[in-house]
Amino acid sequence: MNLRDLRYLLAVAEHGHFGRAAEACGVSQPTLSIQLRKLEETLGVTLFERTSKAVAPTTACARLIGHARAAVAEADALLAMARSLRDPLAGRFRLGIIPTLAPYLLPLVYAPLRAALPALEIEPWEEQTSALLERLRDHSLDAALLATEVDGPDLTSRELFAEPFLAALSPDHALAARDVVAEEELAADMLVLADGHCLRDQALAACGRSGALGGTLRASSLPTLLNMVAAGYGTTLIPGLAAGAARDAGLVLRPLAARAGRVVRIAWRSRFPRHAAVEGVADVIATRLRSFARGAAAGAV
Repeated sequence: MNLRDLRYLLAVAEHGHFGRAAEACGVSQPTLSIQLRKLEETLGVTLFERTSKAVAPTTACARLIGHARAAVAEADALLAMARSLRDPLAGRFRLGIIPTLAPYLLPLVYAPLRAALPALEIEPWEEQTSALLERLRDHSLDAALLATEVDGPDLTSRELFAEPFLAALSPDHALAARDVVAEEELAADMLVLADGHCLRDQALAACGRSGALGGTLRASSLPTLLNMVAAGYGTTLIPGLAAGAARDAGLVLRPLAARAGRVVRIAWRSRFPRHAAVEGVADVIATRLRSFARGAAAGAV
């Protein structure tokens, strides 16, 4: 039994298909199947129920897979520690980013990151907060850019920049005539994102709502919200970095009376060995966005 076979086991369990698992592992399907057969012989149990259409973990596999995942994670941590002793600012760096931040932040920071950290191969991964935290904890990501604080002693975080919210309105909306909009005035016809987006909860809280807005559209993406507002369907709150996309959609932007907003931070595992890489990425992003908080609200009109 070796770590390679355990990786094959985890790949099949994740993909539910030998062909896709083999492709993810960079080997042929026969090679992967043979190695898993050998692993089953070594362990003395059947790991997968095989049919012509699907592959399902057996009860024995379900009991063992946590140990396999822990063994692979510890081995990866050992390799990462060894790499960090050589050069923590080199090699692959898997960075998760929430969807309401990724398309607006990455164009601003990607070039500065490459210039400042040329040996670091940054791989962005866009998902909602809960999925990013899960991937951090199972070592699928090295760090994540979030707009919420992290819980638990296994994770830590650092604040990068404050991002103000802006009221996004169609040009003929009654509130578009205001220089400043009070958050609670948006609640009557405000559109929000679907469950799972941290921006949804933050927007509701900013407007004094503790629950969902009855009967309103709940979009799966911020561009959908912008297009619906542009069509006169309602109003919404957007993070300041999305101001350019909102203007491109023909929307009027107004600062908020109470200056509601969110704090963007970088989170990582407390025991992550390449702490210097996290700090290097954090320093570049914080420097690039240093003047943003001051200028975003002022340039809302």
